[in-house]
Amino acid sequence: MASVVEYKGLKAGYYCGYCESREGKASCGMWAHSMTVQDYQDLIDRGWRRSGKYVYKPVMNQTCCPQYTIRCHPLQFQPSKSHKKVLKKMLKFLAKGEISKGNCEDEPMDSTMEDAVDGDFALMNKLDIKCDLKTLSSDLKVSIESEEKEKEKSLKKEGSKDLIHPQAIEEKLGSGEPSHSIKVHIGPKPGKGADLSKPPCRKAKEMRKERKRLKLMQQSSAGAFEGFQAQGQPVSLLPKAKSNQPKSLEDLIFESLPEDASHKLEVRLVPASFEDPEFKSSFNQSLSLYTKYQVAIHQDEPDICDKSEFTRFLCNSPLEAEHPANGPECGYGSFHQQYWLDGKIIAVGVIDILPYCVSSVYLYYDPDYSFLSLGVYSALREIAFTRQLHEKTSQLSYYYMGFYIHSCPKMRYKGQYRPSDLLCPETYVWVPIEQCLPSLDNSKYCRFNQDPQAEDEGRSKELDRLRVFHRRSAMPYGVYKNHQEDPSEEAVVLEYANLVGQKCSERMLLFRH
Repeated sequence: MASVVEYKGLKAGYYCGYCESREGKASCGMWAHSMTVQDYQDLIDRGWRRSGKYVYKPVMNQTCCPQYTIRCHPLQFQPSKSHKKVLKKMLKFLAKGEISKGNCEDEPMDSTMEDAVDGDFALMNKLDIKCDLKTLSSDLKVSIESEEKEKEKSLKKEGSKDLIHPQAIEEKLGSGEPSHSIKVHIGPKPGKGADLSKPPCRKAKEMRKERKRLKLMQQSSAGAFEGFQAQGQPVSLLPKAKSNQPKSLEDLIFESLPEDASHKLEVRLVPASFEDPEFKSSFNQSLSLYTKYQVAIHQDEPDICDKSEFTRFLCNSPLEAEHPANGPECGYGSFHQQYWLDGKIIAVGVIDILPYCVSSVYLYYDPDYSFLSLGVYSALREIAFTRQLHEKTSQLSYYYMGFYIHSCPKMRYKGQYRPSDLLCPETYVWVPIEQCLPSLDNSKYCRFNQDPQAEDEGRSKELDRLRVFHRRSAMPYGVYKNHQEDPSEEAVVLEYANLVGQKCSERMLLFRH
């Protein structure tokens, strides 16, 4: 089985939906009659992307809005605070039917705000966790009492008539307040002084010192417990240490719901093929949802997003389904990931499962459920799904999110799924996005590879080895060109070869009339 493609060449000077330029967009494209998953994997690693069976590559140094291929590392991915909010919002809705007001799909993820929180604020939230001083070492209690006795002596020397009663110390020790905050209060004269019925004010500096002190004590206690355990002390008798490990993405997504949950959400993976009975039976419902989404979200006319357009755009795929023994259970190819809520489809994520990645193609959802932030939620589900596939197929370890367009602020949200890389448009190596952003702030088009001597290692080096499909026969280009008299033919073939690279040019069949 070989890929068969028909190169269409450069298309420039047409409308751009990102900046709304009427003639700023430029790309090269080809029609894929059929394509193997390995060929498409290698193509997207050179900046290509498909829309239906049309596969295109932006001309990065010419187009008005350069589109950089972006991939996320699911195995190292940790959900941000805003991601966790979306997942918790979904769980609350499923469990209790709660609808969070003021949230919608188009809200920014405000990662800059969540990452800028001062560490002291996080600690301040834990100040209401009380410490039982009766469990502290006797040395600490003795030191506290000795401090108070010294204060008593100094006050007596000053001739104070208001003495400290020993009971005051015991009351403080049993009150649950941290040791450093214990203050000895002298009885004020009537009508003056602090209200003894209220706890004394504490300075932030004192609280920070106390937290540090308690932390050191906990560490020393943990060391002592380890010593007990080494001496044969039963683990069951030791205090249970609190786990500070953050919840994983899977924990947040698949948290158990009560038996009387208000809603039921089911995610089904369906091959994008009319030969599949489940895809066929849900087609009309999926089509209605697509039309509703396009009209409401993108303001399309209903006749533009009809059955034929939906089929061409999101159902027809050039990828041939493959089920190798060492591959994922579902196989490779194009799929619809359907989100069923209480027996109704509310969202569909169109994805391609390839040898090294899950590639996100498109998402459409019911606008009535925008409050669930389904765009973010589906991306997190697809990242978790990639991790699941990796367990069976170790080389499948990336999540491709399509194109990152820095010049379009609305498209920058993809950069918030980290760690992630951008593809260098000249050498086709992956570069961490953090290294790319400063350059993109200064220029729309950038070469990310910092080595000026680096070249495209996968470039076409032997044109004669390129494969051509001509008159129902496959042949090397070296044979085909001997029968061609058109001088422009070689320029077209060379352009195609440079864009797809040597590996794909040798495997794929370039259809020529």
